[in-house]
Amino acid sequence: MRAVLQRVAHASVTVEGEVTGEITGPGLLALVGVTHTDTAAEAKRLAAKMWGLRILDGEASCSDIGAPLLVVSQFTLYGDARKGRRPTWQAAAPGTVAEPLVDAVVKELRDLGAHVQTGVFGAQMSVSLTNEGPFTVVVEV
Repeated sequence: MRAVLQRVAHASVTVEGEVTGEITGPGLLALVGVTHTDTAAEAKRLAAKMWGLRILDGEASCSDIGAPLLVVSQFTLYGDARKGRRPTWQAAAPGTVAEPLVDAVVKELRDLGAHVQTGVFGAQMSVSLTNEGPFTVVVEV
């Protein structure tokens, strides 16, 4: 599993004109991608990493200060654009594999005590954010 984490002051997801998830920071926007070989164990590890990663102001983690997370599924994180001008999506898991694993990340974060908002899996989403820093990191498990 792969996630792009952005430290935010505010982030929201809108689907068809309706806000489906919104956080006010400090917090993290997590774009989460799944590949074919990922399992529930990776989902659990990714959630724990996101919850405990010390990347907020003052080297705090979400768990340290109770910061919220906005989790958005992002199959394009497994795009490969090394050849030609069109990326290939072969490394991205199909929705039937990816959706339960993204849901598992969200469930695990909530079980850890996190306040989590989400996008809508498979929907055309508009993501808005105010990146603090700016600070962005890629995490893989």
